[in-house]
Amino acid sequence: MRLDKFLKISRIIKRRTVAKEASASEKILVNSRVAKPGTQLKVGDVIEINYYQKKLMIKVKSLDGSGKKDESKEMYEIIEMKTT
Repeated sequence: MRLDKFLKISRIIKRRTVAKEASASEKILVNSRVAKPGTQLKVGDVIEINYYQKKLMIKVKSLDGSGKKDESKEMYEIIEMKTT
């Protein structure tokens, strides 16, 4: 699944265009590497988001989300969350 789509479906970022802009401006890392919007994710990948004075590190648990609110929280595990 593409990074921008995952961020939208998992409801980490509300809109896919915002997720695309954040990754295009090098604010998102996947496995400690700068990620583009089309970066393909795998289960177990670690995503680091530095956006709007927040730092969020998550681990991908599932790529099978259908976009339902109940299922979105099960797609990832929060490793670290900081507000600067």
